[in-house]
Amino acid sequence: MFLPCNRHFFAAAAVFLMAASAWPQGPGAAQPALTAAQIVDQMQRHNQARASALKHYQSVRHYQVEYRGYAVKLAAEMDVEVNFDARAGKSFRIVKQSGSKVLGEKVLKRAVDSEKEASQAQEATALTAANYRFRLVGSENLGGRPAYVLEVEPLTPSKFLYRGRVWVDAAEFALVKIDAEPAKNPSFWIARTLIRQSFAKTGDFWLPQENRSETKVRVGGNAVFAIDYGTYRIESSRMEPKGGH
Repeated sequence: MFLPCNRHFFAAAAVFLMAASAWPQGPGAAQPALTAAQIVDQMQRHNQARASALKHYQSVRHYQVEYRGYAVKLAAEMDVEVNFDARAGKSFRIVKQSGSKVLGEKVLKRAVDSEKEASQAQEATALTAANYRFRLVGSENLGGRPAYVLEVEPLTPSKFLYRGRVWVDAAEFALVKIDAEPAKNPSFWIARTLIRQSFAKTGDFWLPQENRSETKVRVGGNAVFAIDYGTYRIESSRMEPKGGH
């Protein structure tokens, strides 16, 4: 959990205020006076506008997993074609698979199945006030763009939620980065899993770019799981945020 003591929180707040004065002012510039609740509200508004405008996308993802422990090394890879349609949802097609069959079945295919399940329960998995508590802890520049840094704590221990920190683009209120761990341990055999995910802008949309998780296994060894989301081909309509910046 990322729950700093008051001294650290006030120090982060001071850094945030100093950094805010250096942010460029103009169209799309950050609004440093916003509270965590206001940032989350703007994020929801902009996400809804982007979701309404996104009609279809297609990409080929590359999944890979590697386990090392007790002089054993296992690895598996999988390429998956993903098609998203605003009316039909997501569909997945395995294009190529290689390496350990056990890891391929138990890790890579399960990861695909979990995303299918999560995509069918979007309200319960979304980064919203209905699922999380938020605390503003500062700001950073990511790729030359200012971003708010928020601590997130899930309201329920769901396997699809997480606790940690998220970075929200201060101009477009889009999720840029996640550093977190699962809200619910998926297995007794897993001691801890750390997840890092990044997002990038393609056209008018912020979509997943990379995902990397490192898992420590109780009986010994470590597993590294990664997704490269590939290049997106997008079909969209005009985007108009309601009541947004």
